[in-house]
Amino acid sequence: MSFFSRKPKGNPAASPARARFGVSVPQHLDANPAVTRVATDAAQIYYQADFLTPAQCDALIAMIDANRRPSTLLSDRPDYGFRTSESCDMNRWSPDVQPIDESIARLLGIPPEQGETMQGQRYAPGQQFRAHHDYFHETESYWEKVKVHGGQRTWTAMIYLNDVPEGGATWFPQAGIRVAPRRGLLLAWNNMLLDGSPNDATLHEGMPVVEGVKYVITKWFREGNWVS
Repeated sequence: MSFFSRKPKGNPAASPARARFGVSVPQHLDANPAVTRVATDAAQIYYQADFLTPAQCDALIAMIDANRRPSTLLSDRPDYGFRTSESCDMNRWSPDVQPIDESIARLLGIPPEQGETMQGQRYAPGQQFRAHHDYFHETESYWEKVKVHGGQRTWTAMIYLNDVPEGGATWFPQAGIRVAPRRGLLLAWNNMLLDGSPNDATLHEGMPVVEGVKYVITKWFREGNWVS
């Protein structure tokens, strides 16, 4: 089934405010010769190799190692084996972070103020993030709070900071896409369908690391201005 017809007309979850990001962001990305669109109808997914330099990757890895804490979940029904990585919030005004933070927003053509604080993640052998969606589920108790802090998530941008000898791939089981970590590689996708409703096919998993340690940074964007 085509991505452009995954939801019927009149879908109550549709949102014109979010739908515009399904047009404006791909226009930016398609016009960039360094960016490649993944050949799938399931979702809007793009990647760019060598988005960050080795020196930038090393600086971010050092920040993650210095500030890491156990990763958390928004759900009030936590599964303690669901997300076993470590995370840290990156200071967006740091001289090592701000240029990267703003370059991601510029790449996607989304105003920086709609981006959440960039988050770093570290996965040791055996650690994982089981299959999940980045968009917010309106049936969860957190929904009322996130509505006043920028609303729904639209696009996700994730950058791998190092090569991983074995394991640690990002797997989209419904879209049939598996991406192995590669130093400096940026992966971006729209969490919404073209009508602005959540796209179930963006379900993805950070697969367990088998050998080595995996480092990534993730930047989520909201439909409105993000307020922490």
